[in-house]
Amino acid sequence: MNIKKVGLTALAGSLVATSAIAGELSLSGGAKLSYVTKSGTLETTNVVASGYAMDQEISASGSAELDNGFTISLSHGLSGSGAEGSDSSVLTLDMGDMGTLGYDDTDGHYGLAGLEDKIPNAYEQANDGLGTTATAATMAKMASGAGFGYSTTVGGASVSIGYSDNLGATANRSDGGQDTGSTSVDSSSSVAVTYAVEDMGLTVFGGVGTEGQADGKELDHSTIGATYAFGPATVGYQINDEDDSATGGTDYETEIYGISFMVNENFSISYGEHNTEKSGTSVDQEAESIQASYSMGGMTVNIKDSEMTGVAHTATNTHETTEVILIFAF
Repeated sequence: MNIKKVGLTALAGSLVATSAIAGELSLSGGAKLSYVTKSGTLETTNVVASGYAMDQEISASGSAELDNGFTISLSHGLSGSGAEGSDSSVLTLDMGDMGTLGYDDTDGHYGLAGLEDKIPNAYEQANDGLGTTATAATMAKMASGAGFGYSTTVGGASVSIGYSDNLGATANRSDGGQDTGSTSVDSSSSVAVTYAVEDMGLTVFGGVGTEGQADGKELDHSTIGATYAFGPATVGYQINDEDDSATGGTDYETEIYGISFMVNENFSISYGEHNTEKSGTSVDQEAESIQASYSMGGMTVNIKDSEMTGVAHTATNTHETTEVILIFAF
């Protein structure tokens, strides 16, 4: 939805450079209305003012072609929560056959972070919306955050590389500023590869990475998986491993699998499971989700019913959520 176009001028080069790059920023937003119900032992209050909510985010984006033929793109996510500034900003340089270089100041899913959950679904990943702020659900995954990314294609395979000097550094995002408020951690890096086997419907993916921690130790990550499409159905399976290099550290393994089915060009359904094991405990965290998505004209209806047992690897913790969301395109 285009709301308004705003002129943007970006100055390039050093003090002796005088050429300017003219572009435009377009404001856009989504017309979304949702209704959510939650239950389970983690829902300790019956006082819910309303289950209805609207998407309040607006994005500003634009691009311009540089003199050397590269394309620079900029996007700002503007939160409707009342906070000043953007809640996420991304700068992307498309260098053609040389690949794409990007920087995300808040939540970059570069490298292995982009393979968090590649299992087919009609709406969201199976563990979405489960767990609470006080009792968060666990998952073996490479963390996303502030940092750089590079992507290219090699021999038909898509390669993505991520690097960050501090994934959690988001306190000061103005140019020339430094984040001195976030916890200092070691740098993080990862690489991910995705390869679609031609004319077979099979896509394989995997990657490795290291995530810096405040204690000077690293979390070692790995992911391997595949999806297979046949007719209107697509199935997927993947394993994420997270190993703490610290002595006595906690390790996680997350197994994800699911199936989606296109009933017709407008209606799809899916079922998925999302299970995590934690070292030192016999209680597994297990989630399952049934979802459906239907589009007609400019309207889409998404529905999901999800539940999780053993949340945070405590046997008595359960959480269930049902969500209906209406999305209008105009």
